Amino acid sequence: MKNLFLLLFALVALVTFNACDDDDPIIENPEEVITDLTYTLTPTGGGDVVTMTFQDRDGDGGNAPTITVSGPLAANATYTGSLELLDASDASDIEDITEEVEEEDDEHMFFFQVSSADLTIAYGDSDGDGNPVGLLTDVTAGAAGFGTLTIILRHEPNKSAAGLAINTPELAGGETDIEVTFNVTIQ
Repeated sequence: MKNLFLLLFALVALVTFNACDDDDPIIENPEEVITDLTYTLTPTGGGDVVTMTFQDRDGDGGNAPTITVSGPLAANATYTGSLELLDASDASDIEDITEEVEEEDDEHMFFFQVSSADLTIAYGDSDGDGNPVGLLTDVTAGAAGFGTLTIILRHEPNKSAAGLAINTPELAGGETDIEVTFNVTIQ
């Protein structure tokens, strides 16, 4: 009888401890690795396309990133902007991060901060809920001058945060996937 009791106790303990196993891994969506960002501005009325590129294939540290702008924006002109993102950290396996952002558009939002330049940017695309994404933009260059344009991609932002605008990533929260500042000339 004593052996039966011990066997029953061991069986109950085994079932109880196995049922409480919380060691199952939690699979999270990791932050994207973005080594290349290209912002292409195509004039709506004809003219020269302006391409802004950022490339940092060895990641943080190591070599400094390469940041270029192909030329000036035309004063008083409008452009259609499009962003392309790549993970080229492995040259033999380049991944198009733009596709991932499109597929997970409800979890991503670009912000555009302009300093000194007479440049206005508006969202040209939205996610399935009608919230902005920013892979496509409408850009208006005003008077001639100089300044900067900072492009920021936030992952899991609060797209309905109070006061949220195209230039206020701090109100959105979330994590910054990439932030790049370009020098801009309008002439």
